[in-house]
Amino acid sequence: MRRRSSNLNKRLRGAVEFAVLAPSSHNTQPWKFRIVRDGIELYADRDRALPVVDPHDRELTISCGAALYHLRLALNCDSLATLIHVLPSADHPDLLARLRVSGPHTPDEDEQELFRAIAHRRTNRQPFDHRNVPLSIFDEWYLDLKEHNCWLQLVEDKTQKHIIADLISEGDRLQGSDRRFRRELSQWVHPNRTSCRDGMPGYAHGINMIASYLGPLMVRTFDWGEGQAAKDRQLAEGSPLLAIIGTQDDTPEAWMSTGQALAKMLLRGTSRGLSASFLNQPIEVTSLRPEIEDQCDEKGFPQILLRWGYGREVPATPRRSVEEVLV
Repeated sequence: MRRRSSNLNKRLRGAVEFAVLAPSSHNTQPWKFRIVRDGIELYADRDRALPVVDPHDRELTISCGAALYHLRLALNCDSLATLIHVLPSADHPDLLARLRVSGPHTPDEDEQELFRAIAHRRTNRQPFDHRNVPLSIFDEWYLDLKEHNCWLQLVEDKTQKHIIADLISEGDRLQGSDRRFRRELSQWVHPNRTSCRDGMPGYAHGINMIASYLGPLMVRTFDWGEGQAAKDRQLAEGSPLLAIIGTQDDTPEAWMSTGQALAKMLLRGTSRGLSASFLNQPIEVTSLRPEIEDQCDEKGFPQILLRWGYGREVPATPRRSVEEVLV
């Protein structure tokens, strides 16, 4: 019995290695895991919160939802069936999910394809080429998000992309002019040659070694909103596809669902050779979020704004070790 328990513990730790590869705002990696007798508990790490840009921990919770999807997928592809209880205790709000191993599981081809994509998924902030995203993936994405009670708005029309690009630019200007926002962001911007296992090194934004050492100072000191607005407008309008993920409600449960849906959508796109990056500024700025909603057919709450296309390969951002995230 002890050997059997030890083997399960090893497999659970192995799944955490894939969970920490999930995307998170500023690459804060705001999660902690606790291995219990028959599964894993997922906790929010509030010490890694972003109180200026994410005052209600909405994006923090979405990031943890993405980690939960990676965790479940890794266990399923290790032939373990799972049961998940999201937000299982009102008395412990930091406990976001409890995952229990419930028996054997035979992963299908789709699960295995998505699992293989975990190691290759990147946030690609570079320009994309002009090849269209294939229509064949659209229906799969719609079904993936519906599975997690989320809706999806895909935008290819140039006029609508221009409207959304205007909102992204305005979000950049507002955030770049906010000293508190700049100070918070600078804490997660690192030089390329660094021992930090979180945050965003300069190479994640295409910045060379020397310039990357000035990055935190520049971010913190200067109002760079106008310059970033122009850059992101070009990225948005030049990308073949914009995608908005939304929910009917704006609650922690909905945010956890968004994270799982986001993770599956990103892995689906990665498995097809597509690249994506986030342009969440007009959702993060409270006054602009309703204007993004106006661009959607579904009513509810926009949660994530992505751009999709084909881009050159980019390096992975750093990740903390399993030992660092285990309680």
